[in-house]
Amino acid sequence: MDFEFSEEQLMIQQAARDYAQRELIQDVLERDEKAVFPEKHIKNLAELGFMGMMVDPEYGGSGMDTVSYVLAMEEISKIDAATSVIMSINNSLVCFGLDKFGNDEQKKKYLTPLASGEIIGAFLLSEPEAGSDATHQHTTAEDKGDYYLLNGTKNWISNANSASTYIVMAQTHPEKKHRGINAFIIEKNTPGISLGPHEDKMGMRSSDTHSVMFSDVKVPKENRIGADGFGFKFAMMVLEAGRIGIASQALGIASGALERATAYAKERKAFGTELANHQAIAFKLADMAVKIENARNLCLKAAWLKDNNKPITVASAMAKQYAADMAMEVTTEAVQIHGGYGYVKEYHVERLMREAKLTQIYEGTSEIQKIVISRDVLKD
Repeated sequence: MDFEFSEEQLMIQQAARDYAQRELIQDVLERDEKAVFPEKHIKNLAELGFMGMMVDPEYGGSGMDTVSYVLAMEEISKIDAATSVIMSINNSLVCFGLDKFGNDEQKKKYLTPLASGEIIGAFLLSEPEAGSDATHQHTTAEDKGDYYLLNGTKNWISNANSASTYIVMAQTHPEKKHRGINAFIIEKNTPGISLGPHEDKMGMRSSDTHSVMFSDVKVPKENRIGADGFGFKFAMMVLEAGRIGIASQALGIASGALERATAYAKERKAFGTELANHQAIAFKLADMAVKIENARNLCLKAAWLKDNNKPITVASAMAKQYAADMAMEVTTEAVQIHGGYGYVKEYHVERLMREAKLTQIYEGTSEIQKIVISRDVLKD
């Protein structure tokens, strides 16, 4: 693996850093407090080519590699993970799934506006009784000949209100269990779709999250992704790629916390000298830096494997589990270094800590990642 970034990759990293440090920072605290969706920022990120980074330009994308995506995700997440998760879902779950498994007609109709950022998408897998155990889908898709009839409820859906296109998993053949699940492309304005109230979340508050209800929703046969019964396999392969995005998000949250803790430690004085001159604080910063670098290497390795068409199941699980747990540790230490100021919103680190927590939960909890990793360790 070459640890030198190309000129193009460095330009993408710098563009993301410039936008985050110049624009995202201006209203991040207000959006967090009021749970306001970052509409203008998503449009601006689309103009930068960040909403369909790895999609071929033929279908509206930027044609970048996954390493570039990791670099951009880290920089955006340093400032605002609520914005980066919208970017991640559109790239990793929605665009990747359609790009890899959709047919040409589906790509032209749906992938092109999604990858260009003209619209954004949402990925609907979790249910009230099917979170980590995604095999037990209670949302049904009854085959009616030339269309499917969907009924059920999806939970914790990011982008639910702001998205125009949904990728939905539903059970068509209950007797086949997970092998009877299908994946569908559904337009949000289809009759029979309704949303629950906006979830009042602990962190990533400006990312809109709702339950989505389906009541006799007609879905054309041509909107099914892949062969009959392909849905569960589709979801698992898409989530494998998605974990790279969330790992990169966790990396960015931790990096942002370290930058703020370091700056504070250099300025704040205690016992006659700057905090950074106290070994207890300096060692905390050192430990944080080592953990962040470990997470960065795991993220980049998973991205490199994906770009080179190599298996990513274990690598993406390792990156996601380690980066998420690391982000929670690092942000907690950043709050500690700030002391009482760390508990105050204007210093940002308490928000970063709240955002870090979710990376341990969504797109596969840290415990689920350990299941994936341990199975690989024990398989021989």
